[in-house]
Amino acid sequence: MTLVRIIFTYEFVTTEVFPESERSEDSIFDFNYITAAFIGEIYVIGFTTAIKITIDYVKNLRKTEALEKQGLKNELSLLKSQLQPHFFFNTLNNLYSLTLEKSDQAPETVVKLSEFMSYVIYQGNKKKVSLIDEIKYIQNYIDLERLRFGDRVQVDFSLLGSIEDYKIPPLLLLQFVENAFKHGTDYELGEVLLHMELEVKDSWLYFKTKNRKNSNKIEELEKEGIGHKNARRRLGLLFDDDYEFIIKEDETNYAITLKIPVELE
Repeated sequence: MTLVRIIFTYEFVTTEVFPESERSEDSIFDFNYITAAFIGEIYVIGFTTAIKITIDYVKNLRKTEALEKQGLKNELSLLKSQLQPHFFFNTLNNLYSLTLEKSDQAPETVVKLSEFMSYVIYQGNKKKVSLIDEIKYIQNYIDLERLRFGDRVQVDFSLLGSIEDYKIPPLLLLQFVENAFKHGTDYELGEVLLHMELEVKDSWLYFKTKNRKNSNKIEELEKEGIGHKNARRRLGLLFDDDYEFIIKEDETNYAITLKIPVELE
């Protein structure tokens, strides 16, 4: 390309190209002239190559970010999908029993289960949902579980602070409510009371659950550690390190405290 440039410039533009090269008059391919022209081409090629490399880098960076976001989205979807199957199974079994008994609670169970499934299907894939909608969803879950357990299980669910106009990732708190029912309603415990508290303060959401536990079922309690690993993984994907998740337990009680940032709608 340097030779082509020299020839075309010399023949069609001017013979006085790169006068600083001190080209001899009798030869177009003087060494100094070729060197000067070649150096000029290096500047052009280097500049355009730098532009090309920068463009490719930005494209690859965006592609990598897109793949990472998709991967995180898929992982979040997988973690969320692990929450409800056993609950739906238990609720349908309970509904089947109610229909066999021709219980007056069967229609109420159908309505609440329908609302629950509607929320999971239509709101579960959104990035953020209204905190009030999430609380209604949790309350629906609690009502269904109380229909299942009857008077043997009582739930003390307290709401503190202003909960209006805030957003939260969907289906985030349910796993902790599920855990309280799963391990705090064992028949060997008899009548039980589950404590739950949700408070919004200074753009932070505090969520607490406390339940009794059956320490004799060690294997099930150890398996629950896997569930909390998934919970921590999802919290990390959603909030990086900007959250707190604390577990406190003794021989008879099990409690969790969660602190996450919330934003206004």
